Amino acid sequence: MGLKIEDITYTYDSGTAMSVNALNHITTEIPDGQFIGLIGHTGSGKSTFVQMLNGLLKATSGHIYYNGEDIDADGYDKKKLRSNVGLVFQYPENQLFEADVITDVEFGPKNLGLSEEERKKRAEKALELVGLSEKYWKASPFDLSGGQKRRAAIAGVLAMEPKILILDEPTAGLDPRGRDEILGLVRDMKNKLDMTILLVSHSMEDVAEYVDRILVLNAGTIMLDGTPQEVFSHVEELESVGLAAPQMTYIMRCLADCGLPVKTDALTVEEAAAEILKHRDLLPRRGGRNA
Repeated sequence: MGLKIEDITYTYDSGTAMSVNALNHITTEIPDGQFIGLIGHTGSGKSTFVQMLNGLLKATSGHIYYNGEDIDADGYDKKKLRSNVGLVFQYPENQLFEADVITDVEFGPKNLGLSEEERKKRAEKALELVGLSEKYWKASPFDLSGGQKRRAAIAGVLAMEPKILILDEPTAGLDPRGRDEILGLVRDMKNKLDMTILLVSHSMEDVAEYVDRILVLNAGTIMLDGTPQEVFSHVEELESVGLAAPQMTYIMRCLADCGLPVKTDALTVEEAAAEILKHRDLLPRRGGRNA
């Protein structure tokens, strides 16, 4: 069933002169099995929204349901919720604190009351899933590279075997190679574990390539909700709130404006190349058309 969000509002410093609404009457659903991208400019409410989904923040008004149960109802088990809805923060240092990597990854399963044997089994499985080799398991997490820390933080959440994995800017601060490795890892996990993934990102290229659906937040409301092709067809609307479409969208629009009869909804290099090659006979050749 997944998550159902009904008319939620969240107000910081409620009841004071400094109160401000971070979220305004949001209604949406995050069904099982989807790979969703969440985008929006700084201050749009993304981080507030994802922290509400696993109960770290409580809605000022409205309701959030997980598998049909209100997560803010009296007596609801928030520990169980967080084992099912895992959140990886933007900066992995916020989640790494134990003396060595494998002990850190075991922390979540330990909080679930699992036996030493079971939590070790889960930790090892999670570390293998994220591609962090055994030689790092007894190392201090603070001695790892940025990309390795990101993998360890993700493993710590995976060890709780969540049904929904929320990743808040998982590639922030990484070089292009590290970014590609982490996003490739996330896609592999989606395929292997068949889990629901919510990816928060500032990179239009990343969400265009990896996700099935995009939510666009602006001023605490859902501005757009649809497939990448549907959302990125609203180029001017996105630009009006400080966002953009993927670079390939602009290239294809430019080619169309120059007279090449290409579809302009290509979002990745591969899609753009395939569309352009359909019209290769119309492209100018080096040395002239008859060279």
